[in-house]
Amino acid sequence: MVEQIQQELQAFIEPEKAEFLPKFFKTGAGEYAEGDVFLGVRVPWQRKVARKYFQHVGLEDIKALLSSPVHEYRSVALIILVHKYEKAKYEEEKEKIAQFYLDNLDHVNNWDLVDLSADKILGAYLFDKDRQPLLELAASQDLWRQRVAMIATFYFIRKGDFADTLALAELFLDHPHHLIHKAVGWMLREVGKRDQQVEIAFLKEHYKRMPRTMLRYAIEKLEPQLRQEFLKGLV
Repeated sequence: MVEQIQQELQAFIEPEKAEFLPKFFKTGAGEYAEGDVFLGVRVPWQRKVARKYFQHVGLEDIKALLSSPVHEYRSVALIILVHKYEKAKYEEEKEKIAQFYLDNLDHVNNWDLVDLSADKILGAYLFDKDRQPLLELAASQDLWRQRVAMIATFYFIRKGDFADTLALAELFLDHPHHLIHKAVGWMLREVGKRDQQVEIAFLKEHYKRMPRTMLRYAIEKLEPQLRQEFLKGLV
């Protein structure tokens, strides 16, 4: 089954994408995704293949795909895993998938892989449970695990629960990497879409300490005048 999925993806390779994607995802020496390998397959085709096969593959097949150095194989594996989680009927199934996800985070190692999976699997699983695993990921000093922690709270945000998002945002205020700045700003913006006063209260307390990228992402949906006041330090 793994070979079938890999062969099917080969049919959707676009040479110009294969050339562009390694630059876009920063795979060069010393960059955040150093060594990541891209075939050049667009995400809609990845999703099409995942939908076709997700009912026919088990966790061992998913692990084989996830263990590949090829980015699109890992992406399809995670899309399949999300489908499996969302279709799981029993808590035991969901727990097994969530634990599998945590056990294989070494392979969830680019921002798009985090963003397509963290909230839909880990966030969904932890919503009615102890959220300590998020704090452990946040404290890990690993960029991708930290982003998983932050993006997982997107599930909570959609449910009107902002506490963990705000706690992690505060924890990451001094983080050195722009991919965490963007994740935090994005999640704060999503909080603001549901309750702007909660977002503004958080920003008023912390915006002068925020990295500029984080602040710009966070205030993107605010009224233009208020955005300028935050940017100029006048709030």
